[in-house]
Amino acid sequence: MKMTLYGIPNCDTVKKARTWMAEHGHAFDFHDFKKQGLERATAAAWLEQLDWEVLVNRKGTTWRKLTDERRAAVTSKAAALELVLEQPSVVKRPVLDRGGKFSVGFSDSHYQELFK
Repeated sequence: MKMTLYGIPNCDTVKKARTWMAEHGHAFDFHDFKKQGLERATAAAWLEQLDWEVLVNRKGTTWRKLTDERRAAVTSKAAALELVLEQPSVVKRPVLDRGGKFSVGFSDSHYQELFK
């Protein structure tokens, strides 16, 4: 199964996920969406499976730096899609694509469950 891990390389959670994947022998491609961008089709696919409130990191610095008006406007999948395309750093990281099945975030127990 082809797997892609989306994130930014300096994110501690992404680093942990990458290390976990390597240590457990899972081959994957890493997509740095700060450098490589984030395509509309990719983000839209995430939002077909994931709730926008899961995908958008409303605790992070990028979210807090948005204006009150911009934050208040994010109330739907469509609005979240536009936001993540404008500000990819607002995506909760990492996003793991396991052959078209998506998961967000990382913890050892979460990945253990995913790879049973």
